[in-house]
Amino acid sequence: MNALNPSGWRPHKGESGGEAPQTVSGDRGLMLEEALVFEIGGMDKCGVDFDVEPGAVSGALAGHVRAAPLALAGLTEPETVRHYTRLSRQNYAIDLGPFPLGSCTMKHNPRLNEKIARLPGFADIHPLQPQSTVQGAYATIHELAHWLTALTAMHSVAMTPKAGAHGELCGLLCIRAALEAAGDAREVVLVPESAHGTNPATAAFAGYRVENIPATAAGRVDLAALTARLGAGGPEKCDVAAVMITNPNTCGLFEPEMKAIADAVHAAGGFVYCDGANFNAIVGKVRPGDLGIDAMHINLHKTFSTPHGGGGPGSGPVVLSAALAPFAPLPFVERQADGTMRLVEEEEAAIDHPGSFGRMAAFHGQMGMFTRALTYILSHGADGLRQVAEDAVLNANYVLRSLEDVLDAPFADAGPCMHEALFSDTGMAEGFSTLDIAKGLIDEGFHPMTVYFPLVVHGAMLVEPTETESKAGLDRFIAAMRSLAGRARAGDPALKAAPVLAPRRRLDETLAARKPVLTWRAAPAPPMEPVLSEIGGS
Repeated sequence: MNALNPSGWRPHKGESGGEAPQTVSGDRGLMLEEALVFEIGGMDKCGVDFDVEPGAVSGALAGHVRAAPLALAGLTEPETVRHYTRLSRQNYAIDLGPFPLGSCTMKHNPRLNEKIARLPGFADIHPLQPQSTVQGAYATIHELAHWLTALTAMHSVAMTPKAGAHGELCGLLCIRAALEAAGDAREVVLVPESAHGTNPATAAFAGYRVENIPATAAGRVDLAALTARLGAGGPEKCDVAAVMITNPNTCGLFEPEMKAIADAVHAAGGFVYCDGANFNAIVGKVRPGDLGIDAMHINLHKTFSTPHGGGGPGSGPVVLSAALAPFAPLPFVERQADGTMRLVEEEEAAIDHPGSFGRMAAFHGQMGMFTRALTYILSHGADGLRQVAEDAVLNANYVLRSLEDVLDAPFADAGPCMHEALFSDTGMAEGFSTLDIAKGLIDEGFHPMTVYFPLVVHGAMLVEPTETESKAGLDRFIAAMRSLAGRARAGDPALKAAPVLAPRRRLDETLAARKPVLTWRAAPAPPMEPVLSEIGGS
């Protein structure tokens, strides 16, 4: 950083001071260019040498022997290993740097969790084993369920949902079953503007009509609009089955009137569903049950560090109030009088739990995710979980206040944010947008933040640093963001070309989404040209 270059940004230069030279191989030092596996191996090659051509195969496959080639390239073992290792070098990972994705919480996965989940007693069990042989696994699930209800002040928890949206469906099916048991045929679910996008989709999938509740200028639910929609005619005239609310919401703000919202919904005879994706911002600090929540899913990867997305299967347990607990899905683990565990399924539930709406999944849940989450909870303890929330909120506010002078922060005046900071593209030079900041971050060595969401903010940039990022790490990210914001405000044309240092340049994302090329086809061979012989040719 100097007086001539206050942003600290510099283009990629070669030794001569010009643009970085092109290479014959396409590699840039250790940033290796990699062809498709089909182009490396060739469809007519085999990675194994045979002394003789293999003959006809006979065996137990009967008429199911392959009649045509497999259409896979033949690679040797070294070629295969090098191909996938080179591809892996192009992946961004939590072990390389921060994932600032807001509302996605790509957080560090402690290696202790991984070690425990790989113990043979957990890793090698099968869902169809006799119950007497998996008592330890059932005890683990039961203990995790205990801590999830203790941390949320809820009556019980359904462990089978596989992820956030699956958990939302579970909660709404519990609500539907409770209303049907009471003979109440309500058909509307209210969803605030600041809710996650899966909320209205889930409500519609569950058969409800979705209506929007506006937000205030401060980014919170408009309580007056909500109570007006619920109506003053009493529960018998209200058609609202539930309100789905995200708290903290997608603007990164806590809903201070949550208890008043819940009281109004309950007075009208409805239920309150809370999207618990952002529970990591309040775990150990606020118990949703104390706020009047009836159902809430917990994304274990967000709050309790189980791997996210492609890193492992999802898991979204749903905590339930006493009013909804009788309608929870099957199966579930129950401790018997003699201390042993049993899995309550259809046969047992028909007698003891007749209100259950049925089964959400074939088996009980994701054992590896349960083990990791329980390890995280027990290793942190009550004080550690409180610190998780405090540090996540502290880091997000540090990012917010460090960037609010160079990026528009629409809710900066509404007080502290929670675990994520929200910015917009207001104030950038004409023709520059959030997308340019995101692509510029790739050149700076960072994964981009969440862009264009939530929809209530134009050109939104949602940044969630998580609690495990150090101040030094955040300062590096903030410096990059300040530089990019300055370049966007100044209209630096080089920013429109970003990324220039990545393995691939900026794509036409609309075309890629609408017309993706998903199948490799060999290019047609060029036509043969006549060649004159050098010996005796004419």
